[in-house]
Amino acid sequence: MKIAIASDHGGVNIREEIKSLLDELGMEYADFGCECEGSVDYPDYALPVAEKVAKGEFDRGILICGTGIGMSIAANKVRGIRCALVHDLFSAKATRQHNDSNILAMGERVIGPGLAREIAKVWLTTEYEAGRHENRVGKIKAYEQQQ
Repeated sequence: MKIAIASDHGGVNIREEIKSLLDELGMEYADFGCECEGSVDYPDYALPVAEKVAKGEFDRGILICGTGIGMSIAANKVRGIRCALVHDLFSAKATRQHNDSNILAMGERVIGPGLAREIAKVWLTTEYEAGRHENRVGKIKAYEQQQ
């Protein structure tokens, strides 16, 4: 599995934790920034990751900002992206099983690094169940095609 990861200034620390997890899991990834201490604009990091996932260049993406909200809003503007803002383990598992989410967003000011690692691990290792969920996800995909 190939992962695209990025953060704005509010998510740098957790991004580093998640990169360490990806190394431990032996997963290939590319880091799209930011490499800064000052304030930056989250769409500048969320949109390139979302576009690369949508084009199939990466299997999934992980985005981190202060709350995860801005990153998830920006990523979900890209056709083909189902970015889930997650701050608990149950939601991490459910969004993969039921929604086939392809980007995970988290907030560094909301959760700590330990929980972020656990959430990312659950999200990365949980498969999409399809079945009864396929029709629902299919409706989202069909709607996007009409836009």
